[in-house]
Amino acid sequence: MDYVVLLTCGNWDDYCRLFITRVLGVDSVTVFESRDNIMAPQNSVEIALSGLRQALSGLENAIDMRIELQRESSDVEAEVKRVHADRARLAHELDQSEFRANRLEEVNREVSRRLVTAMETIRAVLDR
Repeated sequence: MDYVVLLTCGNWDDYCRLFITRVLGVDSVTVFESRDNIMAPQNSVEIALSGLRQALSGLENAIDMRIELQRESSDVEAEVKRVHADRARLAHELDQSEFRANRLEEVNREVSRRLVTAMETIRAVLDR
């Protein structure tokens, strides 16, 4: 589950949440106010700019987290591809080994049959 901590941006809280959850694919957004360490704005333009800066900061954090998740996902996908390639290679080698074992078993039976025939022929000659 993805979480984003976003400083409130005044009347735009709902819009910021909607943007982050829908556009960035984040599951939930935690919003809290932390205006204690921000200088008090002098007029409504400064208030709006301050809120916008906070929203952009939260958005940048959300984007960074999303990029990191995608990077980790890419690493996992690459590892899965390597595992599948190894599995295919091992399955091919196993099939070849089974074929070779079956062929050796057939040759072994033929050699055994020929040895029995040769021993019977030698006994027949010695018994005469």
